[in-house]
Amino acid sequence: MEAKVHDLVVVGGGAAGLSAALVLGRYVDPGAGRVTFAKSYADWSERQVWAPGTVLAMRLAARSVPFGDVPLRSLRRSHIEGWAKGMVNRRLAAGTVHTRMNNVRAVLRGAVADKLIPTDPSIGVALPRRRRPQAAMTLPTAAQVGAILDAADPAFRPFVALCAFAGLRLGEAAGLRVEDVDFLRRTVTVTRQVQRASRGQVEVRPPKYGSERVVFLAPGLVEMLAAHVAGQDRGGGWMFTGEGDQPPHQNTVGHRWRTATAAAGVSGLRLHDLRHFYASGPIAAGCDIVTVQRALGHSSATTTLSTYSHLWPSAEDRTRAAAQALLAESRGPEADRSRTEDR
Repeated sequence: MEAKVHDLVVVGGGAAGLSAALVLGRYVDPGAGRVTFAKSYADWSERQVWAPGTVLAMRLAARSVPFGDVPLRSLRRSHIEGWAKGMVNRRLAAGTVHTRMNNVRAVLRGAVADKLIPTDPSIGVALPRRRRPQAAMTLPTAAQVGAILDAADPAFRPFVALCAFAGLRLGEAAGLRVEDVDFLRRTVTVTRQVQRASRGQVEVRPPKYGSERVVFLAPGLVEMLAAHVAGQDRGGGWMFTGEGDQPPHQNTVGHRWRTATAAAGVSGLRLHDLRHFYASGPIAAGCDIVTVQRALGHSSATTTLSTYSHLWPSAEDRTRAAAQALLAESRGPEADRSRTEDR
């Protein structure tokens, strides 16, 4: 018969309970849990090595909880459930709820590791179901992208083009330097990204893990970038600038994007949706998963497949195309004419 393992907190003595807790490695000093969640987060966060974006996200999550002044030893699953339910009631996106919960769980796991509490009270808390990537994805049309490019400020137009026709993320495009573009070989090398820092500042850092890459550029995009470089004062060497000679802040890019989409009469699109637009191109052209993964800078092909699997032709599509090719080869122009009429 298997023995049940319990988390033990020694409250008032008792040799048997203390011995069991020590043997199991689950002993927690009753006095340690007097520290509040907010104080625990403050102490724990000071020891973490985080990127600026992570600092902001963790701070936002920790400050959003209604149990900041609750001692850790008094923190119950019901506290966490109430917080999660409140986020749902405020109609926060499921992805936002999951992200904040994961960040708060990191704090609680740190408290468990420090022997402040025996277990993580957030374990088992139900969260809203996330939408499938393909359902949540907005894929711009070529006409929409063209309209936005036409409406964008000339200095911002190449930025939009890099996202739409090279698949760069906002931070990657903002962090480009002129020397990153090889105008002869028609490539751009992604080696850094711009992230938000405190007080409206920006910080230049390496890109996401696995995102450093060389992207092959369309000739038309190279020409657009060359004209942009020739017509701008490249103070500081950045391809695009915000305040002074610094790369643009995310808020600056967001303002320029909203201005361009409004002028184009296009609503409901994020700048990041241009990355999906780019991904659809090589997929439609028949590129394999690894090729698309490398172009997008995904850390694994699994990420690419889970995000864009619905864009790849299905087995039925390939079967029909193969049969049509045989038909066209057998019957010549008549088969092609019939195919056109069917459309």
